[in-house]
Amino acid sequence: MPADKGANKSMYQFSYAEVLEDDPQSSRNREREALDHAIELLKLAKQKGRNSRESIDALHYVRKLWMILIEDLVNPENDLPDVLKADLINVGIWITKEADVISVGKSDNFDGLIDICGIVRDGLK
Repeated sequence: MPADKGANKSMYQFSYAEVLEDDPQSSRNREREALDHAIELLKLAKQKGRNSRESIDALHYVRKLWMILIEDLVNPENDLPDVLKADLINVGIWITKEADVISVGKSDNFDGLIDICGIVRDGLK
């Protein structure tokens, strides 16, 4: 695996406590980079098709990323407003379910995943 892929992959593997140690801008930058990587993977998966290795890799990455984000959102130390946390959790649940539907061949909705990840990423500015 190229060094840059490994670096991107590990960006979202921080616990919420570790993220709290960073300033908020650094945390948002890391989350934005992880979402950028997810979007790049999803675009490639869309291009190659849902039965491709790229699709398997992209959907796995997206599910894992959003499970980590959801875990951080439910952490009592997360001080985002409750309404925003609930909305983001709902988005994450939809994304993981949609990724599952694509994985089993019942959808090709890569565009939906790309769009929603992009909206969330853009909101991190």
